[in-house]
Amino acid sequence: MSDTLLKVSGLKTYFFTASGVSKAVDGVSFELKRGEVMGIVGESGSGKSVTSNSIIRLLPPQTGRIVDGEITFEGRDILAMSHKQLLEFRGKEIATIFQDPMTSLDPVFKIGKQMVEMICAHQDVSKKEAWDMAVHALARVGIPEPEKRMEAYPYELSGGMCQRVIIAMAVCCKPKFIIADEPTTALDVTVQAQVLDLLKDLQKDMDTSILLITHNLGVVWEMCDKVMVMYAGNTVESADTKELYSNPLHPYTWGLLDSIPRLSDHAKEDLRTIPGTPPDLRLTGKCCNFYNRCPYMTKQCCESVPPLVEVEPGHFVACHRQNGVERLVRGEVTHDAE
Repeated sequence: MSDTLLKVSGLKTYFFTASGVSKAVDGVSFELKRGEVMGIVGESGSGKSVTSNSIIRLLPPQTGRIVDGEITFEGRDILAMSHKQLLEFRGKEIATIFQDPMTSLDPVFKIGKQMVEMICAHQDVSKKEAWDMAVHALARVGIPEPEKRMEAYPYELSGGMCQRVIIAMAVCCKPKFIIADEPTTALDVTVQAQVLDLLKDLQKDMDTSILLITHNLGVVWEMCDKVMVMYAGNTVESADTKELYSNPLHPYTWGLLDSIPRLSDHAKEDLRTIPGTPPDLRLTGKCCNFYNRCPYMTKQCCESVPPLVEVEPGHFVACHRQNGVERLVRGEVTHDAE
């Protein structure tokens, strides 16, 4: 059996609207091995969530469409699956933890009813067995008095507790792959740490692969084996986590890392930011999407799209000035770029 669990090749997901075609994901490729944790980082609108939703084919039917590429899970073509096959695939083999726990649960049904219904949909068990499995799952994720919580409505629980319920539902069927789409965004920092520790423990216990989508680079360092940086629908850098943090190469990655607040003994300093705004996704694909915000920009950046090049073993970068031959020095702004 191959060690590769998920393979995405040349994925292009576009949104067709009255104002034009928005290239939300425009040629993304990556692989995820069994038991591996991969992080996808980038600003809002970079294509992180659309990439994950494309994997489970959860796109708006009126506007969203996968126009090109391949997505295989254990060698099976996800894009060729029927609606019935998708229903069995989602939840049983692949589970998703969405970023807002308060809207991921139906407010008019009790926690127990929702969990039992989900378990019975994917496993051949009785309602009594499903109830016991749900109680065990709630206890496993650290929810006190799980039997009592089964009788509660979502609005009776805190945000952190609801997120634990979502995680419990995700692991009930022992999926091989979990998509965690910004699972700590709506939570305070203390609960964030608890949720991340919980995900790490479950990943180790079940040997489950995780695709973690986040804005928080600190979370990536703590959780992920490798990381992919996205910008305007494209991969701009991809490497092992330690390699990317110790030797980042793309100017956008430098900007993200420089934006992390740091504790120091120096006088108060302004928080460093990346100037400008992301491009209109209806107009991308003709040049480097980051050129108008990049202090290292040259004429070539405005004229052609930089290919994703392996500049070091396992370290890929999409930058005209980081092509393996030419090497850009961080902080060294050339005359052309000024």
